Amino acid sequence: MSENRDKIKRLALNVRNNPTDSFSKFALALELLKNNQPQKALALFESVYTFDPEYLGVYYHLGKLYQSMNRFQDAEKCFKEGIVVAEHQNEQRTLSELKEALVLLEEEKNYED
Repeated sequence: MSENRDKIKRLALNVRNNPTDSFSKFALALELLKNNQPQKALALFESVYTFDPEYLGVYYHLGKLYQSMNRFQDAEKCFKEGIVVAEHQNEQRTLSELKEALVLLEEEKNYED
């Protein structure tokens, strides 16, 4: 656990020193999720999503986080926007993952209804 805490401290320092560093924000958000801090992770993911819309990795993780919070419309929007970015960047693997996430979200929404 202390290794995770050290990593979080290191990444948080990177973000403080360079608030526009999307990679550090994204990595910190992932570590915070592992540390069961979804609200803090959400703030970081949303920051990357807003200020660096070409940062492709954020769409899947932010969408999944929205989904876990039952924010299905936000998750759907995020996955769909990510699909457009992945197509534009010709990132086939991420495109496939986002499309699959969208299908699973639709199934979950239909199950909930």
